[in-house]
Amino acid sequence: MRVVLLQVAQVLTVLILSPLIQGIILQFEERVQRAKGPGVFQPYRDLWKLFHKSIVLPETASWLFWAAPVVAFTCMLTVPILIPVLTNFPLPESNMGDILGGGLILTLGSFMIILAGLDTSSAYGGIGSSRAVMVSILAEPTLILVFVGITLLAKAMLPFVVNHLLVSSWAVYWSPAHLFLVAAFFILLLVETDRMPIHSSTHIEVYMIDEARILEYSGPLLGLLKWAAAMKQFILYTIFCNVLILPWALSIRGTALGAAGAALGLVIKFTVVAGAVAIVETSQSRLRFYRYQEPLAASFLLAVLSIVGTQLS
Repeated sequence: MRVVLLQVAQVLTVLILSPLIQGIILQFEERVQRAKGPGVFQPYRDLWKLFHKSIVLPETASWLFWAAPVVAFTCMLTVPILIPVLTNFPLPESNMGDILGGGLILTLGSFMIILAGLDTSSAYGGIGSSRAVMVSILAEPTLILVFVGITLLAKAMLPFVVNHLLVSSWAVYWSPAHLFLVAAFFILLLVETDRMPIHSSTHIEVYMIDEARILEYSGPLLGLLKWAAAMKQFILYTIFCNVLILPWALSIRGTALGAAGAALGLVIKFTVVAGAVAIVETSQSRLRFYRYQEPLAASFLLAVLSIVGTQLS
């Protein structure tokens, strides 16, 4: 019974804390830019407002327009079952899929949002979906290569095995193969959370990507999409912290106190990574839009170097 409650607690942790992490990241960005900005709890207020508004549907929308937010939200609720969020040992349903399966579920959610952007025949939705696919063509192979590198490093595709390996072996932790994986995944973290070094998180037609795909949504459907995006960010941060770079501070015995401590540890880890993301995003020069492939190419090469380093060692 306890392990089932821990499984539910992992999902609830992602569900409840994901808007908080989004608020912390936005607050960091504002502070780096010497602005005050909204409070860390502003994403909760935004979701509350969206879920209390009415839904306005485009006349050209089909059933896909309704289904995409629900599927995307459900996908983000499924992945926490497969990864170490609070415990460093697999829970009953964790064996349903490996790290590659979790990546495929994340991709399914993004794919449904892309289809929804095309569904209404809106010019903005078409622009956002086409640009999202353009970025995904380079991002998804790199993500697969990173997962292959993790598999070769740990000789297993379960994220819990990778976590145990890095905790138990400093030689593996500081090996070039692992460091290359960390650098490659950090770049992917920026790309997948819409923090590339280009002006993409905006409503300006020339630049917008993710905002264009969901421009036709309103009310609770938009709330689901915003919440799903926050959960995706939380999941990617969890993989980056608990599997790759900070694999400590997880519950070993699965007690209630240990799970609570692991949740607090997650917030601290994410705050550190969020600070690094905010500094990198705000300090580097913005690239022209057509140069979006440069950071992705660097991530791809780092993943390849990691795989080569794993085989040579």
